[in-house]
Amino acid sequence: LSRPERSQMVDAMGEIQSLLGESEPSYLLRDPRPGDMGWIVHRQAVLYAQEYGWNVEIEAFLAELVAKYLREFDPKSERCWVAEKSRRVVGSVFVVRHDDVTAKLRMLYVEPSARGLGIGRRLVDEALSFARLVGSKTMVLWTNSPLTSARRLYEKAGFQLVEEQPHHSYGQELVGQVWARDLGPE
Repeated sequence: LSRPERSQMVDAMGEIQSLLGESEPSYLLRDPRPGDMGWIVHRQAVLYAQEYGWNVEIEAFLAELVAKYLREFDPKSERCWVAEKSRRVVGSVFVVRHDDVTAKLRMLYVEPSARGLGIGRRLVDEALSFARLVGSKTMVLWTNSPLTSARRLYEKAGFQLVEEQPHHSYGQELVGQVWARDLGPE
């Protein structure tokens, strides 16, 4: 078999093992590879449409965030992690520079099939650790009120709601929320 065919076969074998209930392979966090960013935009847009009824405006918003990240990437203050399970992307998170002392957490997501494995918590923990490492004093994030699972995750990670603002976006009436936390010693 060619290299791509071997890779496809190994993926299929892992899927068979998972379906049969054999030892569930764990996940890993890695740096993004070519194609990941488009996939992340695609999956988040699909999931927001399926889970919340949001329209295509969300895809444009996500694509703009990713394009800005790729064009202006500064490795001294920015990073992206991709969660992978059985050679499939199952989540991601970004840290971007908000200002000289503030990091911003962006685009956290976990695939429905991988929820409950601690991936979201681990992605947030990695983001917080990185922000501390690069000298950020605080971390902020923006989300919307319907994303209750994500909000619970942010609360457990020490974020506090600091601002709410109603807005019409993605074909919905929403309440945007800004959450923040200090990055002092844990």
